Amino acid sequence: MTASQTATTAPQGAARRSARGRREDRAGFVPRLLALPALLGLALLVFPLGALVLRVQWATLWTDVTSPEAMSALGLSLTTGLIATAVCVVLGVPLALLIARSADRTAAVLRAVVTVPLVLPPMVGGVAMLFLFGRTSPVGGMLAEWGIRVPFTTGAVVLAQTFVALPFLVLALEGSLRTTGVGYEQTAAGLGAGRWTILRRVTLPLAAPGLIAGIVLCFARAIGEFGATALFAGNAPGVTQTMPLAIYTAFNGAGVSQGTAVALSLLLLVTAVAVLLLVRAWRAEPPR
Repeated sequence: MTASQTATTAPQGAARRSARGRREDRAGFVPRLLALPALLGLALLVFPLGALVLRVQWATLWTDVTSPEAMSALGLSLTTGLIATAVCVVLGVPLALLIARSADRTAAVLRAVVTVPLVLPPMVGGVAMLFLFGRTSPVGGMLAEWGIRVPFTTGAVVLAQTFVALPFLVLALEGSLRTTGVGYEQTAAGLGAGRWTILRRVTLPLAAPGLIAGIVLCFARAIGEFGATALFAGNAPGVTQTMPLAIYTAFNGAGVSQGTAVALSLLLLVTAVAVLLLVRAWRAEPPR
C-alpha cells in the first residue's frame, strides 16, 4: 500500500471506529433479551393500526369520506376543534406563565391540578361538566334564567374539547418557559422594556417551540375527544356529532355506514401522524 493510500484510508478507518463507538455509547449495557418484549410492545402498537388500514375499502374511500353524514361530522369536528384550540390559547398561555413563574411548591400544586384531566377518564369529565352546567346546578340554573342552555349543544362540544385539551398546551408551554428561564427577561427589563413588551418580544418568542407543539397537540386531542363529548353534548347529527361519535354510531348500526366509519378512522389516524410530524418539526434541536 502506498503512502497516499495509507493517508486516505486512515481517516476513513478512524471515522468508522468513531461511528461504531457512538453506536456502542447509545446502546449502553441493556440486556439483549429485552429486545423480545420491546418488539412485542411495538407490535401491539403497530398491528392494530395495520389491521385498520387493511379494512379500508379503497374503492369507496372517497365516497365514504365525502358522504353527507361524514362531511357533517368532519366539519363539526374541525370547527369545534379550532374554536376549542383558540380558547385553550387564550386561557392556557396565562396559566402556563403563572405556573412557570411561581414558587416551586405552588407550581407543583398547579401542575398537578392541570394534569388531572390527562389521567381522568373522559366519561368522568363529561359527568362533572354536566353536573356543573346542568339545569339543576347553581351555574346551570343561573344560565337558564338568562335563556342560555349549555348541555347538548355545539357549545358543550367546545367546552368538553377544551377541558380535555387544555393540559396539553399548558404543560408543553410551561416546560418550554421553565427551560428558557428569566435571564433574557431581566436583561430586557434592565434596558427599559415594559412587561407587555417583554412578553411579546422576549418571553413568547423564546418559548415558541413549546407553544406551537402545545397548540398542535391541543387541536389533535380536541378533534379526537369522545367520552366527555358523548355525555355532556350528546350525539345529535349536525349539532354535536363529531367524527369519533360518528364512528361509534356507525359501529352500533345507526347513521353512517361501517365503510364510512373505517374511512373516518383512517382520517383520524392520518391526522395523528401529521400532528406527530408537526411537533417533531417544531421541536427545539438538542444541544450538540
